[in-house]
Amino acid sequence: MNPTQFSNPTDIETYPRDIERDAMYAADAGCHILFAPRVEEMYPDGSSTTVSVGGVTIDMEGQHRPGHFDGVATVVSKLLAGIQPNRSYFGRKDAQQLAVVKALARDLAFPTTIVGMSAVRERDGLALSSRNVRLVGEDRARSTVISSALMDAADAYEAGERDVEVVRAAVGDAIRSFGIEVEYVELADAATARVASEFGGEQFLAVAAHVGTVRLIDNIWFDGDSHAVDRGTMLSEPSILYGGT
Repeated sequence: MNPTQFSNPTDIETYPRDIERDAMYAADAGCHILFAPRVEEMYPDGSSTTVSVGGVTIDMEGQHRPGHFDGVATVVSKLLAGIQPNRSYFGRKDAQQLAVVKALARDLAFPTTIVGMSAVRERDGLALSSRNVRLVGEDRARSTVISSALMDAADAYEAGERDVEVVRAAVGDAIRSFGIEVEYVELADAATARVASEFGGEQFLAVAAHVGTVRLIDNIWFDGDSHAVDRGTMLSEPSILYGGT
């Protein structure tokens, strides 16, 4: 847990965490080394340096979670400097965060290749997230409308729809119809994370919404050259981490 990326104290207090369980699953998957430092190791007394990445942090999450990406950039910089990996893997589910990490690795000349991996989804489409464990009852069922709305957008794109406002409105309306509060639905450039008004190049369509008390984000990726859509990888069985359906 990285406290510097949480601007809301309640969010970090309620954020699910189980290091013993995670360590067990990592070992079962063949992990040889698990680096899980304490907060005091990453942020010793007197720490005063913060890494701030411009441009890619302006839109979407940057507007709704002030200071979040400074926390992300700072802790990732510490990890890349300390571990010095040849390759580092980050999920596309956190699309803007991936853009931030790629930018800081490039700008600060870290000798590592940042690799983006497709989002992973439960069998009912819900993107995997630690927060999913907090979705119960009706909220868990309602949460799937986010991914289904994005899948409909992918279908529309593959069928030739290129009006960004039509796609955004359809996704937002579908989610709101289930009584879910939508923070934003935006199309953005994959490299710069700046909001786009037209389809073209590598982009992602991102959603942030509140299902009950749980804030969820999700997205799909577009390749403007091949017109392919990365919808994520669907699990064939329930997730061992979050008790999917």
